[in-house]
Amino acid sequence: MEKIIDEKKQGESLILEQKDGNTRKLFIESYGCQMNFSDSEIVASILANEGYNTTQQLEDADLVLVNTCSIRDKAEQTVRKRLEKYNAVKKINPTMKVGVLGCMAERLKSKFLEEEKIVDLVVGPDAYKDLPNLLSEVDEGRDAINVILSKEETYGDISPVRLNSNGVSAFVSITRGCDNMCTFCVVPFTRGRERSRDPQSILEEVNDLWNKGYKEVTLLGQNVDSYLWYGGGLKKDFEKASDLQKATATNFANLLELCAKAQPKMRFRFSTSNPQDMTLDVIETMAQYNNICNYIHLPVQSGSNRILKEMNRQHTREEYFELIDNIKRLIPDCAISQDMIAGFPTETEEDHQDTLSLMEYVKYDFGFMFAYSERPGTLAERKMEDDIPEDTKKRRLNEIIQLQQKHSLYRTQQHVGKVEEVLIEKSSKKSDAHWSGRNSQNTVVVFPKDNYKVGDFVNVKITDCTSATLIGEAVGLSMNNS
Repeated sequence: MEKIIDEKKQGESLILEQKDGNTRKLFIESYGCQMNFSDSEIVASILANEGYNTTQQLEDADLVLVNTCSIRDKAEQTVRKRLEKYNAVKKINPTMKVGVLGCMAERLKSKFLEEEKIVDLVVGPDAYKDLPNLLSEVDEGRDAINVILSKEETYGDISPVRLNSNGVSAFVSITRGCDNMCTFCVVPFTRGRERSRDPQSILEEVNDLWNKGYKEVTLLGQNVDSYLWYGGGLKKDFEKASDLQKATATNFANLLELCAKAQPKMRFRFSTSNPQDMTLDVIETMAQYNNICNYIHLPVQSGSNRILKEMNRQHTREEYFELIDNIKRLIPDCAISQDMIAGFPTETEEDHQDTLSLMEYVKYDFGFMFAYSERPGTLAERKMEDDIPEDTKKRRLNEIIQLQQKHSLYRTQQHVGKVEEVLIEKSSKKSDAHWSGRNSQNTVVVFPKDNYKVGDFVNVKITDCTSATLIGEAVGLSMNNS
């Protein structure tokens, strides 16, 4: 169940910002997390200043870039198939250059360039500002590579080109890297240590988006709850900061409040949260401001304390329940989604049942569920045997998915009969006569178009549902419309 963002396949809803005078064409695809997509927008902005406008047509491109994910083997295999496609086109258009960005670039740099010779350049997540120099190297006939991880880079000074935009919702990156060394995860090795972006630059980007007509922003980071600005530097060095820096530091709850106040008619979401870092003040801030959406993506990965410890997750099952209870106490209608791994090394049937019972307690609105795949370089790969048979992994994963589908239907049914505010994002995939948008809980809502338009906040009475979609009828514009 990989989550893939592919700019080319978004169809007519795509809005590409073009810069007058640019003559070269950039084709860029993103795979994996929302952070990768946000990074692609930064790359497009950097290259716009180098004469490149984006194109949806692979065959027309002078430069083809794929922004990659290493979180699971399936994501890497998908990227490899795309590279085969790019190189088939390159045989017809030999002047076209192909490059790999992101996490696979950092992990497989020498393999791509030296052994397999399937790309012209390899650029890691912290080296995108070096793209102009790297492209000069490629133009002179040399392979180009920069995968050095930074302790400072946040790209806070770059205004992203909105690649895959409906003109309504946008991503704003607030942190980079991760300090949580989960044994299954490659992110700390491919994206480096945690560092946060200056809140002033975040607010400037949010305000600019509002002025351009955007109605919703998702604040992004590998671990947004770890956001901490004290004047720059790594989060791990905060204890060395001056007393003044500590007294005036901005944490994630502070940042949420700053955003909510700066644009009271704009909706705010955030992703991703780590249970060990989500504090009560974040939940209290969400409860205080109506324009902070009632939705939290809260990956747990397993319901077993033993497996959580093997994963080096810094929370227990009981602590997770306490967090869930606090969320539901302060925000009763808050939607919660999960990430879950089936078949982690040494997982027993008892551990698996602990996961199912945790799911029964929470009853998640939806989730992202995976069978464990060993990632090279992680502690789990180096120290643990991948000892769960594939058929056992698949069976446990299927049981998790089946239970989640049951809970998803339970959650959507709770919306039936209510009137809820929906932000229109696009036409429904199944019917041109219907709009598609999301409510505060991040659930998709479809309803007849009538006289509304993309970007309107509309009050919709929910009349029916599936396990993934709410169906309703508009009852009028929301007071939230400017």
